[in-house]
Amino acid sequence: MENYQFERACRIVEQEFMKLWDESKSKEDILMLQKRAMMGCEKEKAYFTDKIQRILEEKGVSAVSCRSWYENADEGIFHELWGRAGMAEWFGENFSTSSSAKIIGEKIFFLDSGRMRLMPQTISSKRREQLVRALLLASPKEKAGENHYEIYMADGTRITIFKSDLVKDGQDVIIFRRYVIQNYTLEKQVELGMIRRDFPAKMREIIEEGANIALVGELRSGKTTFLSTIQALEDRSLEGVVVETDPELPIEKIMPEAPIIRLIADGEKMEAIVKDLMRSDADYFVFGEARDAIALNTALRIAERGGKRLKMTFHISDPTDFQRAIGSEVAISYGGNPVLHEMRAARAFKYILHFKTIDGRKVLEGLYTVKLSEDGKSYSTERSFGYEDIDKSA
Repeated sequence: MENYQFERACRIVEQEFMKLWDESKSKEDILMLQKRAMMGCEKEKAYFTDKIQRILEEKGVSAVSCRSWYENADEGIFHELWGRAGMAEWFGENFSTSSSAKIIGEKIFFLDSGRMRLMPQTISSKRREQLVRALLLASPKEKAGENHYEIYMADGTRITIFKSDLVKDGQDVIIFRRYVIQNYTLEKQVELGMIRRDFPAKMREIIEEGANIALVGELRSGKTTFLSTIQALEDRSLEGVVVETDPELPIEKIMPEAPIIRLIADGEKMEAIVKDLMRSDADYFVFGEARDAIALNTALRIAERGGKRLKMTFHISDPTDFQRAIGSEVAISYGGNPVLHEMRAARAFKYILHFKTIDGRKVLEGLYTVKLSEDGKSYSTERSFGYEDIDKSA
């Protein structure tokens, strides 16, 4: 029996697999196995690791000096050759609470304690191309040869890829994002220090009221997580429609018994279904993220037709600029006076929840209540439940 260096063991295993695959009559089945193993399906991954183990035993290999970022030699060889390469560690136990990771050129970064950390492992240009090709196997609607892709793994991880003309030569980008909060309760958000201890009672009061809510804030500030949390408070007997650009909200997990229709649409697709949405008999609507004027105007129209329990996330840093920003966006695309559209937004949403990342922690910066004047021609906002009152020791 002999000890092997990791690179040598990888070469031997690869050669044996190539022989096996050359002799196989079902290349499509092998590609399917690789695709499912790469995307996180345990049964298919076990096929590779078990066969790797047998190959090493047949070759008389007693031990392999595995790289530190892999759990063991069998998994390491699989990931190095066909799996997630240096990203495998991010999917392991040590980084289970990390919500984001990036590959930029040969460098790999993991979000750790609220900050991006450069990892010791690197990934070559050839291996990056192989990784992208393997990821595309799991997403038939994405066509090879494009410069931009969005792919979803079996565990819900979203992968965004930028390459070719969109990036500097040799600096292609692969971004991994996932939601690590598994307990969608207000009490969990209190424990994590996102909200004040007295806020759950207020939030339940708002949900019971059936008021329309906008969740705003910067990227990775907790908007989608909190939207999932308050969505879980809704009456399961009510009919809902969830409209998303990407299928990020874990509706099937938090409300498996609720009659909720999920639609994936934006831009022209959204425009095409607006009339149907208007005629829907749903009790409420949820917009996973209103990214453009079409989504914003659709939400306003639903509110104007008496829509209640409307929830929407919107990317904006200043909550006091929420209505003006919507008015401007809608006016640019649909015409009309921006101030009039601004007032539409003021009448549509009673509550604005503003989220922010402060000192590496995702927090509710403040609850803003929109108050209309008696003549309905102006509005004001009142802030409460601010971050400065959160127990920082949580």
